Amino acid sequence: MKSCKQIAIEWGVSGRTVNDLCKKGRVPGAVKVKGAWRIPDDAEKPSDGRISSGRYRKKEAAKRIRPLPIGISDYVRAQSEYYYVDKTLLIKKFLDQKPLVSLFTRPRRFGKTLNMDMLRVFFEISEEDTSKYFIEKDIWKCGDEYRSHQGKYPVIFLTFKDVKFDSWDFTIDKIRGLLQAEFGRHQEILNSSRIAEYEKNYFKKILDGSATEVDLTTALEKLSKMLAEHYGKAPIIIIDEYDTPIQEGYSKDFYDEIIRFMRNFFSGAFKDNKNLSYGFLTGVLRIAQESIFSGLNNLTVNSVMDEEYDRYFGFTYSEVHEMMEYYGVTDKEGELKDWYDGYLFGRTEIYNPWSVINYIARGCIPRAYWVNTGKNEVLEEVLKVATEDIIEKLYALLQGGQVIARIDQNVVYRALSEDPANIYSLLLVAGYLNAPKKELQADGAYLCEVSIPNREIAAVYKSEILSHLLQIGAITRTTADRIAESLYANDPRKLQKAMAEYMDKSISFYDAGAEGFYHGLALGLVALMDHHYKIKSNRESGDGRYDISLIPRENKYPGIIMELKWKSGLDEDALDTLSEEALAQIVDKRYDSEMREDGVDRILKFGVAFSGKKVKIITD
Repeated sequence: MKSCKQIAIEWGVSGRTVNDLCKKGRVPGAVKVKGAWRIPDDAEKPSDGRISSGRYRKKEAAKRIRPLPIGISDYVRAQSEYYYVDKTLLIKKFLDQKPLVSLFTRPRRFGKTLNMDMLRVFFEISEEDTSKYFIEKDIWKCGDEYRSHQGKYPVIFLTFKDVKFDSWDFTIDKIRGLLQAEFGRHQEILNSSRIAEYEKNYFKKILDGSATEVDLTTALEKLSKMLAEHYGKAPIIIIDEYDTPIQEGYSKDFYDEIIRFMRNFFSGAFKDNKNLSYGFLTGVLRIAQESIFSGLNNLTVNSVMDEEYDRYFGFTYSEVHEMMEYYGVTDKEGELKDWYDGYLFGRTEIYNPWSVINYIARGCIPRAYWVNTGKNEVLEEVLKVATEDIIEKLYALLQGGQVIARIDQNVVYRALSEDPANIYSLLLVAGYLNAPKKELQADGAYLCEVSIPNREIAAVYKSEILSHLLQIGAITRTTADRIAESLYANDPRKLQKAMAEYMDKSISFYDAGAEGFYHGLALGLVALMDHHYKIKSNRESGDGRYDISLIPRENKYPGIIMELKWKSGLDEDALDTLSEEALAQIVDKRYDSEMREDGVDRILKFGVAFSGKKVKIITD
């Protein structure tokens, strides 16, 4: 049995239409369970007033709605069995410009692997006539100038997207296996009269898994030479997600080993290699500082800041609109935009493709789908090195604001330890920030106004911040649960106790020696309570500026105002007096006037005083 939303997607109508059909008795077998319609799996869309229940399944089969390609990176399969967003004009753009080696940097799950496999299928020599996979696509309409390249090149294709291991030994073993499989795709080399015996011996070492690490560093260079000799045409080399093992090396302490290997591996493939027609690489980061591409003056980099290929990774508005029309869910366009739009690649507005297809496929339920596709190492690293300034800016971002940041696209993870301000560059290229305004500087960097792109990424920030606070002991899971439970139960006394416990633990941890830790405290509150409260800090209300205010999103919750005061070297009595002053200030300066004007009647007031790691919290 299926839900109305699932059936609506299959029939290409709205959920409301399916619900109405069930009410009118036009869907045989539909039953209401706990207030929601459940529909037989084989029920057919009504036609001219009647419903098909199995007799006309063959006739209707051709009209079946194609499923969405969740997790499908095989181009042939994606375009033949699933709903496919045509990105084949990427081929035209490339053939018009003909850069020798192209590096495309985009966030994870933005279609890089599928696009690279599309290029492989288009260009690769094959016994099968692969033109059939492009005849109905946009590239085929561009004429013979472009069609003439189809199926004319030997291709070397490697994807490093799954090279994620804890040690260098496991990593090099995985790379050895990938090369073994790719050499295995080209076993025609072993029967070629154009290939020298010593080259075939090297080929066999890769195939039987006996190649050393040194042997592997020259694998691309030697395979490209053998393919060029056999076919009389230099191959195309495609490396997908080249930086995945490099990121793992950074986090798992084998960074130097992977950098040294990759430098030699890519140098032989792309630097002064006469046996190369074209090269394509994809990744999240451009690892230029590590000299992986040292001396590679034929490399053209295409990042999220560039315009040349801006519409070919991720979905444009028109592509999303067409998809929603196909599945009959155009009434959800506003919600989808809020959650998954907001990226700007070059000058093109881009939606997160992974989240869009999951949202539609799962009945238009808004969730943070993208976060589940991999670890958020970038955010983890940011929170490890966060300074007071960074915490303040993260708070501003989470509140929907913008901050000014210098963006260097060549930054790498270990640059964080040199200058924590590099976090904005990493967050931008990895998909956690957007730069609607940017200005190119003389040194090649950009001065940007950055913001969080959409609600999904805001949810990712909040979950990571909460995880960080729990991990470092700033708060406990019990404290977080108590806050959530008190809100759910609408219990002000329990909330007051839980909030006092939260502030006690947070202040003890964040002991910054001054009131500058407010933003750190507020950042944690955003992660904990943003669903129920609008959280503001250092805003005017009444006759002054309060420190932290939590304005309820629904009237059933109480408002919360906090005034925090700090002095060094206080004893317990002096600390009590200071907390009383903080509470009195809330009353005297009428900090609650803004909330009361908004109709909030119940307001909890917290006077907080701290000195070093000592804290005193009193309430009205």
